[in-house]
Amino acid sequence: MSKTEVILVKNVVGLGAETDHVKVAPGYARNYLIPRGMAIPLTANNKRRLEVLKQRRAEREAHELNAMNEIGRSLARLTLQLKVKTGEDGKMFGSVTPGLLADELRTQFEAVVEKKRIHIEHPIRTLGDHEVELRLHADVIVKLKVHIESSNPPPPKVEEPAKGGKEAGGRGRGPRGDRGGAGKEAPAADKAK
Repeated sequence: MSKTEVILVKNVVGLGAETDHVKVAPGYARNYLIPRGMAIPLTANNKRRLEVLKQRRAEREAHELNAMNEIGRSLARLTLQLKVKTGEDGKMFGSVTPGLLADELRTQFEAVVEKKRIHIEHPIRTLGDHEVELRLHADVIVKLKVHIESSNPPPPKVEEPAKGGKEAGGRGRGPRGDRGGAGKEAPAADKAK
């Protein structure tokens, strides 16, 4: 089956990047790529246009690299403060995810970082300080400091009373504070009155 040669004008996932010269099925080019403005047919006139597209792509990639370098330098100096819910023993409920970190970066620092660019080797399930890798660009990888603390305060430590402090009769108050066996004697006391 014959293939049609086209020049990509936009990035197409699974096919190529802008200004790539690719061979595709004729129907795919005619019915999908060309009508949507993602590609142009390979002709002598379009080959000359290819040089302009390559120059525009190089300028855009250089601008993206500079922007990501600048964002990376500013994020590397910051520490993201994160409050999570914990149980009474101080263990976290769940874990810290890239989506949660992306939302917190947006709210605390107004920095828009896609969650797919936040790389966590192992799920963060403990309180304290951690480092997370941000892959902002192929050439820009930054370590972000994250401080995770509990949103609910730790319970106060109560000293347990010494054992053996029960009354002489051996009957102390039960777990509900009632007197042990008082319920059985109460009806007899009512009859005596």
